[in-house]
Amino acid sequence: MDSIPKLPIAENIDSFINWLTANLSGLFDFISFILGGIVNGIETVLLILPPILFILIIAAIAWKTSKWRMAIFTIAGLLLIWNLGYWDGMTKTLALVLTAVIVSVVIGIPIGIWASQKSIVKQVVTPILDLMQTMPAFVYLIPAIFFFNIGVIPGVVASVIFSMPPTIRLTILGIQQVPKDLIEATEAFGSTTKQRLLKVQLPLAMPTIMAGINQSIMLALSMVVIAAMVGAPGLGAEVYRAVTQVRTGTGFEAGLAIVIIAIILDRITQNIGNKKQGGTQ
Repeated sequence: MDSIPKLPIAENIDSFINWLTANLSGLFDFISFILGGIVNGIETVLLILPPILFILIIAAIAWKTSKWRMAIFTIAGLLLIWNLGYWDGMTKTLALVLTAVIVSVVIGIPIGIWASQKSIVKQVVTPILDLMQTMPAFVYLIPAIFFFNIGVIPGVVASVIFSMPPTIRLTILGIQQVPKDLIEATEAFGSTTKQRLLKVQLPLAMPTIMAGINQSIMLALSMVVIAAMVGAPGLGAEVYRAVTQVRTGTGFEAGLAIVIIAIILDRITQNIGNKKQGGTQ
């Protein structure tokens, strides 16, 4: 293989990144402004609420969507996070994760709908999703730093790229799994494509779409420690600091707080999807 010239993949990628940085800096500044505004807005709302009120609100949501045991776990878990002194870190982590999920949903669901209606779009999107899901998450941080500097924004961007594929994939799957006889019935009654999509396909696909959103939340949460490597604040920064300083106890506490948040978000979104499944049967 020594006689075969090496393909200049790395050089071409570096040139492309440099070109984007030089020519689209205004676009990246705009994206940074929008994402920063969303993160700061969510964080401000979470910090304005007294911790007790916030805990009661989340517990009420857990009780409404799940069983009373989940509500008790939510109260106990959030009280533990507050007691350990990670409340501010939790709000920063939630702001990052919720921003990443909002962007993933706003972009991912329309792409999934488009791909479910157009086979050529699905053929183009599928290998891109494969690349997004299999590429090591650390790789996303490199261009994100070039485009958005150090801080929470590159962490959000990397989280969006890493967490978006399940939303797109399960939106496509949910719509395409709608029974063919229902589609034929809507066509027989003269429904337009828009009417069929909004009144039949999306309502029936909603449980599957919610499962995709649930997975996106979990993947975004898994990115918080990696995002801390580029300056993103929150619980991930506490874990990363504990690793670099070899503080096992602190790392365990911060990791436990992340696990509690993950369980609460997972159960709430999972049970919302299950309720929608029950409503469509």
